Amino acid sequence: MSTVPTRPATASAPNQRGRTGFWAATGIVAQREIMVRLRSKSFVISTAIMLAVILAGVIFSSIGPALFDEDTTVATVAALAPTLQGLDGLAVTTLGSADAVREAVASGTVSAGVIPGSGPSGLLVLGDREAPTSLLQLLSVAPELELLDPNAPDPMLTYFIGIAFGIVFFSSAITFGTTISQSVVEEKQSRIVEIMLAAVPARAILAGKVIGNSVLAFGQIILIAAVVLLGGALTGSELLLDGLGMPIVWFVVLFTVGFIMLAALYAAAAALVSRAEDLGTATSPLMMLVMIPYILVIVFNNNPLALQIMSYVPFSAPVAVPMRVYLETQQWWEPYLSLAILAGFTVLVIGFAAKVYERSLLKTGAMVKWKDALKQ
Repeated sequence: MSTVPTRPATASAPNQRGRTGFWAATGIVAQREIMVRLRSKSFVISTAIMLAVILAGVIFSSIGPALFDEDTTVATVAALAPTLQGLDGLAVTTLGSADAVREAVASGTVSAGVIPGSGPSGLLVLGDREAPTSLLQLLSVAPELELLDPNAPDPMLTYFIGIAFGIVFFSSAITFGTTISQSVVEEKQSRIVEIMLAAVPARAILAGKVIGNSVLAFGQIILIAAVVLLGGALTGSELLLDGLGMPIVWFVVLFTVGFIMLAALYAAAAALVSRAEDLGTATSPLMMLVMIPYILVIVFNNNPLALQIMSYVPFSAPVAVPMRVYLETQQWWEPYLSLAILAGFTVLVIGFAAKVYERSLLKTGAMVKWKDALKQ
């Protein structure tokens, strides 16, 4: 009796129980997550507005001060005009007498006036209702200054760069993490997940949601980085084109790996609840894990020891490592070690989240505790 050869089952074909293979199911779920977001007008419009604001901010920060930096108008007498005309930032008007200078200041024709005085400097600065601070600073005698490290980063600039990395990390992680958790709860509350589990393994659903939203988050971060570098190219900013090039690259890489970890945790946390009203309670610990690095990078943006410690903590590495690269306070191998630690921890977190998600997805009623989900 002859037998008809059968084609071996593949990962993309349904198995004997009618369930789709793991990777094929993961791809289907990921594609659905991506398409749902891309078809959302609110998501597309908000992303476009955000990119436009970032580009405008980069351009304004580079050329804005020059547009509004007007010279201070100063009136003086002929004897003092040569001294004042040699100072940058002053538009000097020469008048015939000290009384004429006083009248010009009182009428608002000029911002300030300088006439001969009886003090040690021999000058008397005139103001109308407030002291002309910029003029006083220009006329003040400052001691000589020698910088032992002239290439050290500007502390104020370092502060704003730390804020920028923290805001991008915080906002992107919260936005897409919330999207994942809401999707999980909606499917669970509407019982759609029960239909999905009949054809798709629970871990494939989790993997698809994580991969789909990670692709979206990665794409958004890439767009932000591209817009920042474009703004630097348009304005000729050496800081953005040279100083921030590698920090941005490391931020994109580390954020991508770190977001996969956070996405898995958000999905697991959402599986613990059955109602959207309980979602805030379930995800609040994750909110703190995202917020803490944002706060720490602002507080310790110029503290080498604190940034070094943060660079080896998985939840803060995506913001700490780029700052250390910018400040040039790390050895060449340290960013790679931070990436390896983050990747290894992400693998462990995915395994943990998968167990919680799989064991809690079909539970309804009161919120399931993390420890109870792991005990089953």
